[in-house]
Amino acid sequence: MIRLTWSDTLAAVYIALGAALIAAGINLFLVPHRLLSGGLSGISMMVGYFTGWNIGLLYFLFNLPVLIWGWIAIGHRFVVLSIVSVVLTTCWMQLVPDNLLNTDPIIGAVFGGALLGVGSGLSLRAGGSTGGLDIVGSIVTRRRDFPLGMLLFVLNGLVVLALGLVIGWDAALSSMLSIFIAGKVVDAIHIRHVKVTAFIVTSFKQEMTDKLLELPRGVTLIHTEGAFSHLPQHMLMTVTTRYELAELRRIIKDTDPKAFVNIVETVEVIGEFRKLK
Repeated sequence: MIRLTWSDTLAAVYIALGAALIAAGINLFLVPHRLLSGGLSGISMMVGYFTGWNIGLLYFLFNLPVLIWGWIAIGHRFVVLSIVSVVLTTCWMQLVPDNLLNTDPIIGAVFGGALLGVGSGLSLRAGGSTGGLDIVGSIVTRRRDFPLGMLLFVLNGLVVLALGLVIGWDAALSSMLSIFIAGKVVDAIHIRHVKVTAFIVTSFKQEMTDKLLELPRGVTLIHTEGAFSHLPQHMLMTVTTRYELAELRRIIKDTDPKAFVNIVETVEVIGEFRKLK
């Protein structure tokens, strides 16, 4: 029998709400003005505009091989929640009508981008993602220090360029505005930097170490002593990616709710930073 914790329930609520907001942003503000979002959803919209096919189903089909790859390569809670997010977003896109709410494409870009940003941010906060290149990013950054941001920039740029050449530059520039706003909103909701370092002071050294190694990341053990109590403690230091940050929080909370944790942004990692063998 599967027992759901409060964190699992909250994650499910975040994922469902995030999927609804993404579907609303796409169908109510972007699609009526022939605008694009970033990543695979933008590619789905581009194909849908030219073929007349259902954009929601295209979104699911384009994400399907990426999700399968993620399941094989990672196979943990992040991918499961991402699969749920993609499925729910596809369902919501069938329910939310693509009606024109406003006549100004700039306003459509602003509100569409904001809704997508909030929806994506909620999914990331829950420990999942909206699929697409977030899954690719999680896989790639486990194995090597790859400039994923440049890949996202180039892909989005090519899609927007194609839109400008075929439909018009007004739509292309408005789409760039939407993508920019979505990114800024996600920044405000979820930590966007690629890597973070966690310093964890705990009395459950072995249990915490075993769980952290399942991420999988290396862990450094440092013997410490409380300045007031003079009691011996153990500090664990680990560097991980933003995709695994929610999972890291969950592991710490489940293993030692009283652990003292300091999570800081990591500017650069020199040395081995890839999946353990």
